[in-house]
Amino acid sequence: MDKLLLLGDEAVALGAIDAGLSGVYAYPGTPSTEITEYIQASKEAKERHIVSDWSANEKTAMETAIGMSYAGKKAMVCMKHVGLNVAADAFVNSAITGAHGGLVVVSADDPSMHSSQNEQDSRFYGKFAQIPVLEPSNQQEAYDLTRYAFDLSEKYGTPVMVRLTTRLSHSRAGVVRKETKAQNRMSLPSDLKQFILLPSIARKRYNVLLAKQEAFSEEGIQSGNNVLYEGSDKSMGIIASGIAYNYLLENFPDRDIPYPILKISQYPVSRKLIKNLYDQVESLLILEEGYPIIEEGLRGTLDEGKTIRGRMDETISFAGELNPMKVKKALGMQTNEGYTVPEILEARPPLLCDGCPHWDSFGALNEALKSYSGGRVLSDIGCYTLSALPPLDSINSCVDMGASITMAIGAAEAGLVPAVAAIGDSTFTHSGMTGLLDAVNRKAPITVLLMDNATTGMTGGQDSSGFGKLEDIILGLGVEKDHLKIITPLRRHHDENVAVFKEELAYEGVSVIIARRECIQTLARRMKLKHAKKEETVS
Repeated sequence: MDKLLLLGDEAVALGAIDAGLSGVYAYPGTPSTEITEYIQASKEAKERHIVSDWSANEKTAMETAIGMSYAGKKAMVCMKHVGLNVAADAFVNSAITGAHGGLVVVSADDPSMHSSQNEQDSRFYGKFAQIPVLEPSNQQEAYDLTRYAFDLSEKYGTPVMVRLTTRLSHSRAGVVRKETKAQNRMSLPSDLKQFILLPSIARKRYNVLLAKQEAFSEEGIQSGNNVLYEGSDKSMGIIASGIAYNYLLENFPDRDIPYPILKISQYPVSRKLIKNLYDQVESLLILEEGYPIIEEGLRGTLDEGKTIRGRMDETISFAGELNPMKVKKALGMQTNEGYTVPEILEARPPLLCDGCPHWDSFGALNEALKSYSGGRVLSDIGCYTLSALPPLDSINSCVDMGASITMAIGAAEAGLVPAVAAIGDSTFTHSGMTGLLDAVNRKAPITVLLMDNATTGMTGGQDSSGFGKLEDIILGLGVEKDHLKIITPLRRHHDENVAVFKEELAYEGVSVIIARRECIQTLARRMKLKHAKKEETVS
């Protein structure tokens, strides 16, 4: 078939469609967002009635995908690495329940924290849950391994993880498409108690999972995803996984690599495959993106005196993403470190968009807080996190999704009164609602600034789960009607907005101020689309 130029994320999406996908569930998070967006925009996906709505958070997405698998159809759930923390309860337990219809979990890691709070390696979660993990090294493998993941899931009745990283997710290459499989018919598990994790059942299901481990290990060899390439120079052997293998190849344009190489794209890895390499070389170099998971396991089981180099001995720096230059250096090849970047080209801190409503929301809040000591604004994750930087200098925390409200509760109970929580509309419905319920139940003296820009702005303007429902949710959680205020963050309303903030900051209980104005970017896109439709009607 024709070759398509696809992002790694898009290759995963197309691979899932062609594997017979019936539903994709996700919460937007860079670098995973484009997977679901590709399926949502796909004409074929629409014709095949593939479900592709955004979920409120990663946990609800994971649970919904498990439900579709329970009903016999193929489901995929997508998230970034920190989103897997949110989904972890359901994710780990899905390894015990197993899968009925194919169940694939895609987690996109962000080494070097280009748009994330931490560096985290999702392979750890796969190992923790004891399920197969697939790690493509290029876009074609992203497509092929996603198709294979559904087959593997149904063959063994287990969820399967596909682990991506930022550079693979957001770079393009040619992908050859294969035939499209039919979707599964709805069916129920032969054992209707399979998904009931009462201890007596869970113990049996856990033993079932343990019994599959050797087969999972062998599957990596039989599938051809873990391959040992012979080499003439036995002074060193190389183990390269995922995109690290691609970086290795980039340093040998003619592909003539003298060393034996074990290419890994599937976990768990057969011990005998690693032992085969270990026994024939004098030393080992481990190339993997993220944590030293392979290296750590190797040092624990096959450390028999030979030199093993990788992240753990700082041959490759522990922090930061891998790249071809780091690989080149680790190989002992001459590297060109490049020139010092001129000061005029040095990175400048990012700013909120011109016209963004958050400028006026924080401008009014800053004014209202002038009579109090500093350090009172606990924030959350969204575009508004940029208010930590000059010239606003408004917020004092950003830990994880939903933490603003709960941190404000804790700070207030420690004596920091008033305490302010700053949170966006999408983050609020993701994981802020439960924190607000805690605040109401504890009668915490906090003021919540809920910035409603009618979208999930930071990840590109996806639909917000709470659109049109926020007031009902807040009142339903128990916030008093007199202390739910709505303001319009515009410069001309500055004085009245400051007055609202001052009034609620003085209130010794839970108050919520919704600052409501559409994201300037989604507004621009909406007006452009409206203009285009008008032009089309006229013509």
